[in-house]
Amino acid sequence: MKLTTAVLAAGAAVSLTTAVVGARLTQDARHQAERNEAFLTGTQLDWLAQVSTSPALARLGFVRTGHLPFYAAKLMESDVCQRYWKRFGGLRAEEAEGDEQAEHFTRVLDRAAKNRPQAQRAAT
Repeated sequence: MKLTTAVLAAGAAVSLTTAVVGARLTQDARHQAERNEAFLTGTQLDWLAQVSTSPALARLGFVRTGHLPFYAAKLMESDVCQRYWKRFGGLRAEEAEGDEQAEHFTRVLDRAAKNRPQAQRAAT
């Protein structure tokens, strides 16, 4: 093998390796961003559940009567929130059984999740 051929082959191998590593790093970064967004969505839903079902927090004015549907609709504008609710909404409904305020919270979020696709179709 000539020296120039060996150098070209080594250069191609390095370029291929760099491309593969770069693609892997990009994919890892994208997955990490998705995990972070899913975690934050869960945190937002937990916060909203606490401030809308806790009388002590509701008295502080965090979520007033009638505002929950608005907040739920805003949350459901996020694709990640939609996917989160689709995956864990049933579990949240089971956890809420027997707690009237938690059941109401779950119904409102479920309604917002179900209404969101209709709103998107109407806008297009």
